[in-house]
Amino acid sequence: MYTEQGGEGPDLLLMLHGMGATGAVWSPMCAEAGARWQGRWLMLDLPGHGQSDWQDSYAIGQYAARVARAALPHMHSAGRHVVLGHSLGGVIGLALATGWFGVTPHQVFAAGIKIAWSDEELRRMEALASQPAKRFSTEEEAWDRYLKVSGLAGIAGAAAPVVARGIAHDADGWHLAMDPRANGVGKPPLPELVALARCPVHLGRGGHDALVTLEQTRALDPDARDLGAHGHNVMVEAPGQVWDWMASFS
Repeated sequence: MYTEQGGEGPDLLLMLHGMGATGAVWSPMCAEAGARWQGRWLMLDLPGHGQSDWQDSYAIGQYAARVARAALPHMHSAGRHVVLGHSLGGVIGLALATGWFGVTPHQVFAAGIKIAWSDEELRRMEALASQPAKRFSTEEEAWDRYLKVSGLAGIAGAAAPVVARGIAHDADGWHLAMDPRANGVGKPPLPELVALARCPVHLGRGGHDALVTLEQTRALDPDARDLGAHGHNVMVEAPGQVWDWMASFS
């Protein structure tokens, strides 16, 4: 699994990105971590994304087990372990909060989790999961597609650090680095995961996030935070807002 890390000290902040993206979306927050986080940080490319290996299937439990194995060697028994997840990464954080996967965080922060899924949306995701990776004749076309899939179009360009590792090239041309089968993760059992959490769980969303409403988020966490006038990728648009949110619970 591809990882990057930094910082010093016993505490660990584990950052988990959303579907279709890579760990590079946390680069704006990593740039501020020296001043905002007293400890170490670890970000990774989830299985099937970026430069991490592909899997045969992508259930939430499988994600959580792989992430736990990758994070465990970085955890100090004397330190606090905090998970910060975005979208799919937030769901994986909730799964880790159950303690079922060999690590139990001290806190989980999850931003931008999509809560309501229509049957049509689920069918569309299943269809995408069954199709081979689309090939592009030029790098520019591949980047254009990646920016749309990751929700970064209009926020970042192909040269921005937050899109690193999003596309790949082989003998057949350019393609997204993401394994299409990762689209088949399905609808997560969010109420059950929240109810089973063995640590405090804090939910939030950007005020302009088109994928989830504050009302839906507060149905799971009555104290869910509106993270300001930002979209789905709030950690890219306003990393300081996310740091402030986390600091308010420290």
